[in-house]
Amino acid sequence: MTKADVVEQISAKTGIEKAVVLKTVESFMDTVKGNMTKGENVYLRGFGSFIIKKRAKKTGRNISKNTSVVIPAHNIPAFKPARDFSNDVKKKVKVK
Repeated sequence: MTKADVVEQISAKTGIEKAVVLKTVESFMDTVKGNMTKGENVYLRGFGSFIIKKRAKKTGRNISKNTSVVIPAHNIPAFKPARDFSNDVKKKVKVK
């Protein structure tokens, strides 16, 4: 599913014009990105949390050159679904 598909479905369900829905969806994504780049997590009760995970410094390998590479500590964005959301997916989505 793409952003365009999401906009299409929301527009069909609510009767709101696609252009308005698109601006709303993009505004939501910009707000989440903006807060996370400031170091703040975003919590959406019943849906999940957009959190910042901290990765420790580690040593990696460049196999083609057979050398060690130090990967510095860094932060990455992550999504942690709410318990009800996870349970719904477990129950309704078949394993392939």
